[in-house]
Amino acid sequence: MAASFQRVALIGKFQSPDVADSLRALADFLRARGCTVLIEQETARNIGVNAQAASYAQIGAQAELAVVVGGDGTMLAAARNLVEYGVPVVGVNQGRLGFMTDVALHDMQTSLGEIVSGHYTLEERSLIEAEIVRDGHTVLKTLALNDAVVNKGAQGRLIEFELYIDGEYVYTLRSDGVIVATPTGSTAYALSAHGPILHPALPAFALVPLCPHTLSARPVSVSDRSLIEIVLLHAVDARAHFDGLALADVVAGDRLRLRRAQTPVRFVHPATYDYFAMLREKLRWSEAVERDVPVSTSISASSRHAK
Repeated sequence: MAASFQRVALIGKFQSPDVADSLRALADFLRARGCTVLIEQETARNIGVNAQAASYAQIGAQAELAVVVGGDGTMLAAARNLVEYGVPVVGVNQGRLGFMTDVALHDMQTSLGEIVSGHYTLEERSLIEAEIVRDGHTVLKTLALNDAVVNKGAQGRLIEFELYIDGEYVYTLRSDGVIVATPTGSTAYALSAHGPILHPALPAFALVPLCPHTLSARPVSVSDRSLIEIVLLHAVDARAHFDGLALADVVAGDRLRLRRAQTPVRFVHPATYDYFAMLREKLRWSEAVERDVPVSTSISASSRHAK
């Protein structure tokens, strides 16, 4: 059994009264189990709780576990803020799909009771360290857990860029843009752009073109030990996004450098967590097949296996 958690931080984005109710109920539940509860200061203001309000720096210094109530966007923000402190995070899904928030809302207290008692698995996820260089100077440096994206702006014109891997020229492409996704981000924007799903244990990044102006451009996966460089050749009103949270305008001549960050995010999962079961549920794999199989065919197949 893993170590138990005694000091727990709660983080949530105020989307509805239901989120506030869930956070208050969770705080009461954890205190009843003898846990010290910290509430992230903006979260505390939003739900009207002042006791034990804490900044991310205070959470990083004091908490053993951070529980994030909301959707994947809330989890992204919390993970990016806590990665430097090494505080593990677990998500309660009160959003939509919730690829990173794998504790169900209806099972919140039971699952988190098990987790704080030491019944859980711990997983590390890699991040992207991103840097925009302009005229030899760094104009932005940030982290991304899901993806780094360069794309066209409001004017809707194609951008043109060169791609380099470890200093080696790969191609020049005209397109709406390109996504560089971590395994965590491979089920986010990159999936919508027909990119591959990367298992979290795979040490790779996915490069996914957005509406390329050629039929031959396809997604490609590269080692996460690589240095990826995107050099803007032609860009009118182009932008770079990092997890959809950090945003920067980019111009022709800018160089976006992407590499794996040294420090990973630590995710806590319930002991029953199964990555492929999660994919089956979220992406509804096998559902149509199971629904459409005739009863007689199913019985026949079972009979053959029995023999």
